[in-house]
Amino acid sequence: MTDSALEQLLGRARGPMGPVIDVDFGSEAGPLAELARMISRMNGFFLFNAGVQVFRVGEEGLGHDMIHWNSEDAWKDTYGGLADDPFCFGQDIFGVQFAVAGGERVVCFDPETAEVTELGDSLESWATWLLAGPDVHGAASFAHAFQREKGALAPSERLVPLRFFVGGGGYDFDNLVVKDAVTAMRIRGPVAQRIHGVPDGTTIRLHVT
Repeated sequence: MTDSALEQLLGRARGPMGPVIDVDFGSEAGPLAELARMISRMNGFFLFNAGVQVFRVGEEGLGHDMIHWNSEDAWKDTYGGLADDPFCFGQDIFGVQFAVAGGERVVCFDPETAEVTELGDSLESWATWLLAGPDVHGAASFAHAFQREKGALAPSERLVPLRFFVGGGGYDFDNLVVKDAVTAMRIRGPVAQRIHGVPDGTTIRLHVT
């Protein structure tokens, strides 16, 4: 019998990032229930050369705690309500968030625009999407190349472009800096507020302080 995509993904995971914990997100079915079972089985992990991170839960461990990550005062307050709904359970090396929206949908949340892309109604959909393109969806080759040249990222760190991707910035190493993941999101929140929903090609002036 062929393993599910989620089982295959967990077979590739590097973890756990925190001690064993029994997690309950208050849902008996759906993606939040699946997430609780996954974290209870492996409390936080990395995939694809740390191109993808799934947060741990609890006070002890490596990287950021999932519950605090989703609190308003971590980084969501900088998005002016645009990030209130998605419950973020992981991210890629560039800070694109993997999240459960409305308790029913698994989505990607773009940190620069706050735009949401639906992946499906289960973690299996998310796992299938990742496995369909580890380099495109999980930044596997990029994460390996960047860390080979610049050094390994700490579990709490991600990359931020000096010139944002949405503004034409590239993925060359000179355009990317390592930041604490919370700081990385707080940098982009005010920008996302300005450009969310704005038509492509619109000129926006940003004042950096």
